[in-house]
Amino acid sequence: MGGMSPSLDDLPLRDDLRGLTPYGAPQAPLPVALNVNENTHPVPEEVADDILDAVARALRDVNRYPDREFTHLRESFAEYLGHGLTPDRIWAANGSNEVLQHLLQAFGGPGRTAMGFGPTYSMYPLLTRATGAQYVTGTRGPDFTLDPASAAAQVAELRPDVVFLCAPNNPTGTPLGLDVIEAVYGATDGIVIVDEAYQEFAPRESSSALTLLGERNRLVVSRTMSKAFAFAGARVGYLAADPTLIDALRLVRLPYHLSALTQAAATAALSHSTTMLRMVDEIVAQRDRMSATLDALGYHAYESWTNFVLFDGVDDPRATWQALYDRGILVRDVGIPHSLRVSAGTEDETTAFLEALASIDSEA
Repeated sequence: MGGMSPSLDDLPLRDDLRGLTPYGAPQAPLPVALNVNENTHPVPEEVADDILDAVARALRDVNRYPDREFTHLRESFAEYLGHGLTPDRIWAANGSNEVLQHLLQAFGGPGRTAMGFGPTYSMYPLLTRATGAQYVTGTRGPDFTLDPASAAAQVAELRPDVVFLCAPNNPTGTPLGLDVIEAVYGATDGIVIVDEAYQEFAPRESSSALTLLGERNRLVVSRTMSKAFAFAGARVGYLAADPTLIDALRLVRLPYHLSALTQAAATAALSHSTTMLRMVDEIVAQRDRMSATLDALGYHAYESWTNFVLFDGVDDPRATWQALYDRGILVRDVGIPHSLRVSAGTEDETTAFLEALASIDSEA
């Protein structure tokens, strides 16, 4: 016993993990935390009561393993998504990151490559490398959009085994046209994952990639309950795909990976989807208010179909981040030059952020 603790360099860590850093969004007990794209609205009381009842019932049988196939939950997801989906085309896991991990475990791994178009979700390369695959980055246009021809050409050249398309994109909020998805799918024999974590915040008239599934047996549409359903703490993600692809995920998932309590809570929440999604309209209103005010303050807010806004025109992002932090506001520096990202919160949280930013500008 005693002595100095070893560093990572002293442990027989996999060579491909050396030098990497874990996911590290700052966590701080500030009054207004708008840095990780959570739904900051609390779960409505009547919904919370039903979830508590469902979890209490599940506790009576907690001595037994849960339904390994989470049958009732898959039925609920299929009903929620619509588009003629059946439960055998649904998969779920502990957050959308585990859903993506299952896909990479099945279709990535050593000697294989996954691809995304940067800047995009920071977990794609981390998950890829953790499963032993190589991650390669494609490029976007100067406004962070993806052109179908360009995206398809990059995929055809790099020939990845897995392609990530974030729709709308995180951290930029950029919409993604179905024509891009179709072009990329046609340019590869690999798996194409369309990550729709923020789809509920897109305009109602926009089309989901779910409309493209059909007979495309290599296409996956991933979703989460963390955002629109205010369920980030419950850790529930899911996807829709061809039943054969779902079978492949059974090869890599841990036994009984979704607890009975998770299944009960998520199923109860989905039964109140209409109530839960009313919050989306409030969040979108605050997002659009924030974008308009940022523009009025002299910044440039990028178009966003999500629950956050990326804005540039920030002379010193680190200094502005710190100044907001000192005023009790936590936002995100995602490493894009002269830019910061802020989640759309409640009306009071949005007001607090905008007033703090304006006060910083007035002191400059």
